[in-house]
Amino acid sequence: MPERSILITGCSSGIGYTCAIGMKQRGWRVIATARKPEDIAMLQAHGLEVVHLDYADPSSIAACATEVLNLTDNRLYALFNNGAYGQPGLVEDLNTDTLRKQFEANFFGWHDLTTRLIPTMHSQGCGRIIQCSSVLGIVAIPYRGAYNASKFALEGLTDTMRLELHASGIKVSSIQPGPIRSRFTLHALNALLANVDTKNSRNSALYEERIAELRQIAGQMPAPLESPEQSRQATGGGLRPKYRLGPDAVLECLIHATENAHPKPHYHVTYSTKLAALARRILPDRLQEKIALRSS
Repeated sequence: MPERSILITGCSSGIGYTCAIGMKQRGWRVIATARKPEDIAMLQAHGLEVVHLDYADPSSIAACATEVLNLTDNRLYALFNNGAYGQPGLVEDLNTDTLRKQFEANFFGWHDLTTRLIPTMHSQGCGRIIQCSSVLGIVAIPYRGAYNASKFALEGLTDTMRLELHASGIKVSSIQPGPIRSRFTLHALNALLANVDTKNSRNSALYEERIAELRQIAGQMPAPLESPEQSRQATGGGLRPKYRLGPDAVLECLIHATENAHPKPHYHVTYSTKLAALARRILPDRLQEKIALRSS
């Protein structure tokens, strides 16, 4: 097995940041990515190796892959595709360019980076590919059409990779978080305001309610940079299932997916995701739709 090295994308906050710090604490060589210069500087200040990456820019993806392989002497062991954003909006209000941008950042960019790194994993006879998907890659809910579609596509691609690579020594897993404390809601709100004409939509009243809800949720989120210890402390313990967990819950799955000899195909994170996965298997379609409408 090569050096325990891992490339983690989207590390400026939330899941990516906590996982990068957590894996470094476990002795992994972590190469983190971010888009903005100030985020790159912040991550470097925390002792991480950092590479610029913008999933929506093919030249950035190519440069990132080349730099990472140079840094690791073509011996990268693990990739954790994480950087993404959610584009809210009713399907009828999403123009094709907005939908395309969602797929560039959440799907095509991930595929581009992954396929540039797979040959190295093949040559060394081992590796791990972990995709940070979502509960919305298992079930769909209204008002999240672009994000639902990108994650459903990701799940299909990831499952196919797992089958195709089963004899290669490369293990492929999908982590499917539900609600996690992060900047995700704030970024989704910004994407909605920037890319959807909510005021001129026939659903303008609904958008007013949704925007207010998103602002309230975003305002309740703690500091976006949580170390694993801070995340565990903020989440707390107890037997009662919590609606929104900290990013440390994803870190625990990432540790298992990278270090266990037999990683799971899918990791269900948060109570709501586990219920959604169970409902998908046992409930009739019409009942699933009723639950999805109540959850939206």
